[in-house]
Amino acid sequence: MEEGKKTATPSRLPLPHEGAHWQAACAMAPVPHISGAMQNHLRTFMLLAALTALFVGVGYLIGGATGMAIALALAVAMNFFSYWNSDKIVLRMYGAREVDPSTSEPLLRNYVNDVYELADRAGLPRPKVYVMETEQPNAFATGRNPENAAVAATVGLLRMLDRREIRGVMAHELAHVKNRDTLTMTITATIAGAISSLANFALFFGGNDRERPGGIIGTIALMVLAPMAAALVQMAISRGREYEADKGGAEISGDPEALASALQKIEAYAHGIVNVTAERNPATGQMFIINPLAGHGADNLFSTHPSTSNRVAALMKMVGGGIRRAAPIVSGGGRWGGTAVPPTDAPRGGPWNS
Repeated sequence: MEEGKKTATPSRLPLPHEGAHWQAACAMAPVPHISGAMQNHLRTFMLLAALTALFVGVGYLIGGATGMAIALALAVAMNFFSYWNSDKIVLRMYGAREVDPSTSEPLLRNYVNDVYELADRAGLPRPKVYVMETEQPNAFATGRNPENAAVAATVGLLRMLDRREIRGVMAHELAHVKNRDTLTMTITATIAGAISSLANFALFFGGNDRERPGGIIGTIALMVLAPMAAALVQMAISRGREYEADKGGAEISGDPEALASALQKIEAYAHGIVNVTAERNPATGQMFIINPLAGHGADNLFSTHPSTSNRVAALMKMVGGGIRRAAPIVSGGGRWGGTAVPPTDAPRGGPWNS
């Protein structure tokens, strides 16, 4: 067969006598390639659509066709409102206050300067920087796009981690901004929270039990199953994005070991310190780098975060794999560069390896 015919895409079924030639043509035919990022976006879009459909379905089960129409209108309004105001809502919810390089506190000044330096390194606009007056060590990013992004860390994180680890955490959050995860996570949290609230008040909506689809049994099942289904969709959206943000954050900071160490410290401290706001608004838990919920009740069964040990293992595979170790931090701001914890030399195999 001539070479020009080998590259032609077959457009008909093969005849009995040309099977071998047909197989060769199929082998040479170009296969459309979808990048990993595109697959991630498509998957997230489908999951958000499923979450919206679940919200509309809850409306139907509560109030029939009228309830479904109302729920659909609410879902559209909530998505529109979340797009423009999600960052303000969550920052106000957690009592976050903005800080800048002019602050007199060395710890906060170094925190802001490091975020700015990492954003410049990542090729991102400098985000607004916030601090939350919460002792539980944790952090999150929010905003509808990189131009309107914000990052926030708790005072507990700034006090309990050394500066290398804080940089690793904030690089992770900037990776969320770069991947445009922040809008997805806040919209997901808004809809999931609305589903849970709607399900909890199911007994008080619509007509009597006979008029409501499924009757009283269906209503009770709805109150239990709808929040569980919403949590499963949240989990599916969030877990993959955490791995991607870990990888992107390690590339931005150039220090995957620091992020791995920070994840272990945050998990160890966070589970012993209750984040009251997160416990009251569990749908926002997926936004944090480590699940802020204490793990009581059903929340732990549907964790939106992958196992910390798996995340650490993935980060350690990056060590020596082309990620250049970040230069030592020598800027001023206190005995240990503005942190309350002295830096430690990262072990060669990581603190998780013997």
